[in-house]
Amino acid sequence: MNGFEALNGLRVGCVRYLNSRPLIDPYDGPVVLDHPAVLAAALERGELDVALVPVFEALRLPGYRTVEGVSISSLGPVWSVILAYQGALSAIRQVTLDPASRTSVHLCKLFFAEWGASVPEYLPEPPPPGAARVLIGNQAIAFRDLHGDQYEVLDLGEEWTRRTGLPFVFAVWLIRPEVPNPERVAAAFREIARQGRTQIPEIVARHREHHASFALRYLTESIRFDLGAAEKEGIKRFRTLLCKHALLPTGSMPLRFV
Repeated sequence: MNGFEALNGLRVGCVRYLNSRPLIDPYDGPVVLDHPAVLAAALERGELDVALVPVFEALRLPGYRTVEGVSISSLGPVWSVILAYQGALSAIRQVTLDPASRTSVHLCKLFFAEWGASVPEYLPEPPPPGAARVLIGNQAIAFRDLHGDQYEVLDLGEEWTRRTGLPFVFAVWLIRPEVPNPERVAAAFREIARQGRTQIPEIVARHREHHASFALRYLTESIRFDLGAAEKEGIKRFRTLLCKHALLPTGSMPLRFV
């Protein structure tokens, strides 16, 4: 299994979007592919042992281990995590939230709570006429392709960096507490990511959900895969603001890295 023996027998879940391909494609073992929130719920229920989940879920779940050095993150425009709206940003009164990612949903709520002129009403899908929409991943990319000239777009990754000067971390690998040898498991995912980042042109050629030139630019310029000191500081700031606005319990613990 390409030297990833530490993952033998583990139930692995990964995000099904283009941005996660470099973090999983070199691994040829069984993988459950789904939306981020679905993976987080499956991990919490014990149906998965390791999963790439929204960082909000990592902050919410005590006792889990977070893989050091690997994330889906951005520093500036991320392109695929957006608030799409019509009219003036300050005039938004309703926002429809994409249920696929709890991190992006909470990032949007933080934007309005911390920096917005007012706090809108948050609604489930489908959106009523005139409501702004939070969209992520492949859905956001497709929406921009189809409707980009009809909507204003607030890139939430870009806005976070503009406001804080920090990267924003959207997703991390999370390991359940009872998984043995978490250090070896984490090392395997770091090696998968190392190989995947060197194989981005081949990954783009193999997966044709998007135009090749866009996919290559997206994976090399918009999306980052690091989880170092700056990304950890971004997670820390996100956690602080979530607690400030009662979107996360004040006593929530910082992440445990392996």
